[in-house]
Amino acid sequence: MHALASVITEKFIAASHKEAAMALAGLATHEVLLLIGSLKAQSIVAVLNFMDPPKAAAVLRRLPLKQASYVLTRLEVAQAAKLWKEFSAPYQERLSSVLEPAFVNVLKTASAYAADSVGRAMHTDFVAVRTETKVGELVNRLKNMPRKKLPAVCFVTAKDGTLKGTIRTVELAFFNDQAVCGSVMNKMCAVHPQDSLAEVQSVFTQEETTLLPVVDADDILLAVLEKESVLTSAPAKKTLWEKLTQ
Repeated sequence: MHALASVITEKFIAASHKEAAMALAGLATHEVLLLIGSLKAQSIVAVLNFMDPPKAAAVLRRLPLKQASYVLTRLEVAQAAKLWKEFSAPYQERLSSVLEPAFVNVLKTASAYAADSVGRAMHTDFVAVRTETKVGELVNRLKNMPRKKLPAVCFVTAKDGTLKGTIRTVELAFFNDQAVCGSVMNKMCAVHPQDSLAEVQSVFTQEETTLLPVVDADDILLAVLEKESVLTSAPAKKTLWEKLTQ
């Protein structure tokens, strides 16, 4: 019976993330956990992104720590930051022990980003590997991902999280499986959370990509920015009539 309820819940979430979030928010926290605790991470992320932060935080807190940290890093940055503020200091410390320090810093500073900045449009659901990772290992990792989640670009970092380069996913087929990612990566311009969305539009054209890395002042990889997010967030152009009547 429980398995059937979970299947129905997953289909409900897939049909309408927002309506599912509203419906689940009306249940007791333990009831929500029974329904979504065993679902795929992408379904849990989809519903928590639309749930009120206090309720979403209560649900996330009751998931196993590894599962909770995985889901948190894949929520929209703004929502994840709101949940972080809802967590108690001891729970924040527990999460910090399993999260990348750079991601924790993103959550703490997210509210300071301007409405039209990269920081408000970026997300932290991306694929990153170390320079010493073998191409074959990266390919196997991608094979286990849902087709819709396959990234256009994978990012290569040093052990300290510093961005070193990128690998276009379509190019992986041309590389030897035993080659290390650091030897086949390409350089790519990165943007910063404080940059305005208007400023970075030209970078997408320059790099001929739909995905850009977002780094901090020390070149630590924080998140990624999708071209679609920039176009969606960009203000609509004014019509000639609107310009004349200003």
